[in-house]
Amino acid sequence: MTVPSQSFTRAEPVSPPGKGFSSFATIQNALNDPYVAPARVPIDGGGGAQPSHSHGRQRSQSLPGTQAPRVLQPFDREEIRILLLENVSQGAVSMLREQGFQVDFHTGSWSEDELVEKIGEYHAIGIRSKTHLSRRVFEAARKLLVVGCFCIGTNQVDLKAAGERGIAVFNSPFANSRSVAELVIGELVCLSRQLADRASEMRSGTWNKVSKGCYELRGKLLGIIGYGHIGSQLSVLAESMGMRVIYYDVLPLMPLGSAHQAETLEELLNQADFVTLHVPELPETRGMIGAKELAQMKKGSYLINNSRGSVVDLEALTDALASKHIAGCAVDVYPREPAKNGENAFTNELNPWTSRLQSQPNVIMTPHIGGSTEEAQSMIGIEVGNALCRYLNFGSSIGAVNFPEVTLRHITESEARAIRICYVHHNQPGALLAVNEIIGSHNVDKQSTDSLKDIAYLLADISDVSENDIRDIYTRLSKTPACILTRLLS
Repeated sequence: MTVPSQSFTRAEPVSPPGKGFSSFATIQNALNDPYVAPARVPIDGGGGAQPSHSHGRQRSQSLPGTQAPRVLQPFDREEIRILLLENVSQGAVSMLREQGFQVDFHTGSWSEDELVEKIGEYHAIGIRSKTHLSRRVFEAARKLLVVGCFCIGTNQVDLKAAGERGIAVFNSPFANSRSVAELVIGELVCLSRQLADRASEMRSGTWNKVSKGCYELRGKLLGIIGYGHIGSQLSVLAESMGMRVIYYDVLPLMPLGSAHQAETLEELLNQADFVTLHVPELPETRGMIGAKELAQMKKGSYLINNSRGSVVDLEALTDALASKHIAGCAVDVYPREPAKNGENAFTNELNPWTSRLQSQPNVIMTPHIGGSTEEAQSMIGIEVGNALCRYLNFGSSIGAVNFPEVTLRHITESEARAIRICYVHHNQPGALLAVNEIIGSHNVDKQSTDSLKDIAYLLADISDVSENDIRDIYTRLSKTPACILTRLLS
């Protein structure tokens, strides 16, 4: 019989009529799963040939008396290729290469046309915030199984299009929270002491020693909008410096330290000396701070935005600075940002208010560096790299943002004739019945399934199967009406 060149079959995507797809799943910290896939040790220490199904990747060898997890290999699969863009952490690059994957690393981002031309040869892709994965890109990604966003946000990815093609998307929602919180602390000091202006004057030779309009942070009220991982860490740091803290969140959240929650956004804006935003980009947060909200802030207060560029109306903020109602601001994110570093990259051609904002006093503008520390990028590389390894090697989708979160305990080295079924399908009546009719005559050791709106995901381990059994299961599952993607690991 003809051996298929791929270990998975992807059906043509069909969107069920009348239903949308949520772009935001429950985000779980990938570091909750401490397992890091082990480096491979060849089974044949004498240099013998690898098993025919390994395609050059070495299996881990269990130690006597242990039940080590067996690293699963794709059934009839060519070498897995991973594309990493935007200079993601070298730790992640090394981790993936140690897993035996072929990794192509690039420091810059790719345009949509470049991605459409080249994405078809890759099984996984890792990006940061500048590379945009559109529906058109996913339609060209005939082999793609998984996307790793080495950053917090996923708004650069068409999550609906990815889900429709059975492609899981992972991110790192918490790894850079400390870095962002510390940046805000630095900006609080800089704004309250007008350090950016004084430093700029000294660089031009101007000596301007003044105290008017310069304040200590001690005793001032910090207003935090969004009391998640970043906001709550910032709360603790600010109180340690003698500040008082008020926060606003759409959910009732227990405060840390002496902070207290405002009933409304307006209440926070009316009271806070400093306002800092830490919210995701959602329809509800776009334009969250505009002319109306700026007018509600105390005269002489300060605004900091290190969250998302769509949250603050920067033209209205420029007007508030020009009128002296707002005494200063720190901005790290913008509605439109340059695709790469370089001189004259951030001008009025990108955002029409740019030069006006740049000319205002006591303004700190930074190029989206909130999470750009060595520590944060290393943690992000570990977290997202582990997520990619777990999904490719074991089928675990825990932490996916667009995809049902399913996992099973590992198949061990002692389970020599076991396979794992990874079956992505439309969430429709009869889908599981069709699967059980196929695998019901075999020994199903364990099975787990979950759904997220229109997409469902099943993992099942079957033992005591022959090579012919595996091919039969694979072929029949791939032909089921609900199938989006079928993958077998053995």
